[in-house]
Amino acid sequence: MAINIKEDILSITELKKNTHKILKQIHSTHRPVVLTVNGKAEAVLVDAIQYEKMVQAFNIAKMLKPAEDDVKEGRTRNVRKFFREFKSENHSWFKVVEKRND
Repeated sequence: MAINIKEDILSITELKKNTHKILKQIHSTHRPVVLTVNGKAEAVLVDAIQYEKMVQAFNIAKMLKPAEDDVKEGRTRNVRKFFREFKSENHSWFKVVEKRND
């Protein structure tokens, strides 16, 4: 979602005058438009689908943050040992899953 500085930075006045054209641009390019007031960035206008993708990515990143912190702090386990223990603790659950996959 790179920005084209010649096309994607517009004033609020331009948005008011050319709303339909700018919305069409956002939908066709899938790039955000930076809206300025007095030459300074004030807001960013994005396509609804792109916004949903950004929110989903942010939510995934938020969920992964505790795991990343664990890795940084050395709170990790050997994966083979973990699955061996998990499987033995949940043995009956695995039997049900294995039967479904047969």
